[in-house]
Parts: sequence; C-alpha cells; structure tokens
Amino acid sequence: MLAESVLRREGMKILKERFGLVETERFIALMNRESFDYTEWRRDMFEGMSVREISRLAMQELDEIE
Repeated sequence: MLAESVLRREGMKILKERFGLVETERFIALMNRESFDYTEWRRDMFEGMSVREISRLAMQELDEIE
C-alpha cells in the first residue's frame, strides 16, 4: 500500500500529464464541490458489463499508460 503522500504526488503527476494543469485543477475543484461517492460512481460506470468486458477496458487503459 502506498503512503498517502506518494499516492497524492503520483496521482497529481498522472492527472497533469493526462489533462494538463488547468483541467487537473478543474477536476479537483469538481471533486471538492460535489458530494461524491466513488464506490457508487464505479458501480454505475460498469453496470451491465461482464467481468471480461471490464477486464478488457482495464487492459486498454494499461496499454495507453505504457
């Protein structure tokens, strides 16, 4: 398990690389502004998908990161 400081630093790095500084700031403001239940959001995101479909999406994301 990553230390919170490492998780925070690496998360910000990934967000900035992917979205740029301005969009990263917008994302953080959005998350802070809204009542947000990550577990519910993820459940809704994958509703109706099989484990195989979710796995395929995860592998595509990994390919894009590498």
